Amino acid sequence: MMCLILVTCVTHIARLARVVRRLRGRVRSDAGMSTAEYAVGTLAAAALAALLYEVLTSGAVSGALESLIERALSAEP
Repeated sequence: MMCLILVTCVTHIARLARVVRRLRGRVRSDAGMSTAEYAVGTLAAAALAALLYEVLTSGAVSGALESLIERALSAEP
């Protein structure tokens, strides 16, 4: 399931990057980002955030983080 989510996010990000490159070619003389580029950047950031959330809330990562925190809190100086 996680692999499918990762592949889907990477595919969408790659597609968004192609759109951004195409748009940059059309507005090459403009400085900064256009509204469409902001929208694509925002979508890419949201996709990355969703992927990161899925990874961090998965059982394996969650368990590893919990054990790390427990060891850190129970360690004596």
